[in-house]
Amino acid sequence: MRAPIEWVAILFLAATGIARAQGTDSAHAPPDPHAAQPERPTVATHAGTVAPGWVELEAGVERDQLDGSRAVLTPTVLKFGIVPRVQLELLESLIHLSGSNPSYSGIGDLGFALKWRVLEHAPVLGDFALQPSLKLPVGSASHGTGTGTTDAGLLLISSHDFGPYEVDINAGYVRRSGDGSRAPRNATLWTVSGGGPVAGKLGWVAELYGYPRTTGAAGEDGIVAFLTGPTVEIAPSLVLDAGAIFPLAGPQPHALYAGLTWNIGRL
Repeated sequence: MRAPIEWVAILFLAATGIARAQGTDSAHAPPDPHAAQPERPTVATHAGTVAPGWVELEAGVERDQLDGSRAVLTPTVLKFGIVPRVQLELLESLIHLSGSNPSYSGIGDLGFALKWRVLEHAPVLGDFALQPSLKLPVGSASHGTGTGTTDAGLLLISSHDFGPYEVDINAGYVRRSGDGSRAPRNATLWTVSGGGPVAGKLGWVAELYGYPRTTGAAGEDGIVAFLTGPTVEIAPSLVLDAGAIFPLAGPQPHALYAGLTWNIGRL
């Protein structure tokens, strides 16, 4: 079952999407540092960073189902603004497995990421950021809540604004420890996502993403999936999201999700 083992591993590389608060520039700290800059709910991320000295929480719940196996995940990200254009992220998830798998609940692997916006308004690349990441094997590989590997990743992020609408393009690579029997030594991903306002505080996001085929003992076919759903700005500092993930190719689970992004305030 790809979820949660492979899905959670890639989550720590990508940190999940672009359902931003209305009026927020995707690639810059907003004029109000207390305004939320959601990366939820998509797999992609944007080039924006939290203002220095501020902290933001992204949390959600997702239910995956594939071939009779079910998983409930609670992906959670804490984002800390370090200096202008740089933020630190801490990523973790609680996971419950059931269905054809023996039921089990536990934490997933622990991830860290550092996003650095290198360019702004560049030709072709737009607002461009680099996001190196590290995942530590604190989840249970035997029960399926972790990969049992230490992973190093790098994500390339290109963000573009078209009036009130945003488009983000990501490409990533992960290198894992181990012999490849539990998880592929090498993995990649690509995403194209967009979002913007629909009416008032209501917005919408959509994303096409893929995990190309991996090799080795734990290798599996490539995955392509489509994600879409609404977002609602409750306040400038709080944005809610919900939606569904539809598999287009490969062993991607059907999924439903809901969550929030909350700019908590200054540290």
